[in-house]
Amino acid sequence: MATSDDFTARLMNDMDPDLLDFVKTKVNTFIKWDLVRFFHENPNTADTVENIARYAGRNVTAVEPELNELVESGVMEIRHLDEIPVYSLTTDESMRRIVEEFIRACEDRHFRVKAVYHIIRGMR
Repeated sequence: MATSDDFTARLMNDMDPDLLDFVKTKVNTFIKWDLVRFFHENPNTADTVENIARYAGRNVTAVEPELNELVESGVMEIRHLDEIPVYSLTTDESMRRIVEEFIRACEDRHFRVKAVYHIIRGMR
């Protein structure tokens, strides 16, 4: 007999496989979601963690590790100007395309509910 958890998992996994993977492996926290949205809206921004945290309305100590994980996963890039790390959205076209698809999909309430579900499950 199927449980309600099985049904919920099936329902929540009913997403484009690339977007599901993106949510589960790259934008797997709410801070990363905010950062990806910010950089999507400001695609030519290259800035320090302090300024990015201020724009995002978040604490630097919370934002910095999230930015570094986004760099590791290929969503963001980092370069150093006078030994100061500066972050920007990746120049990789395929990654920018999936970011665009994610942000566009977020306009749909049902997609957002599913994305929130996966982020919360991943935090367990």
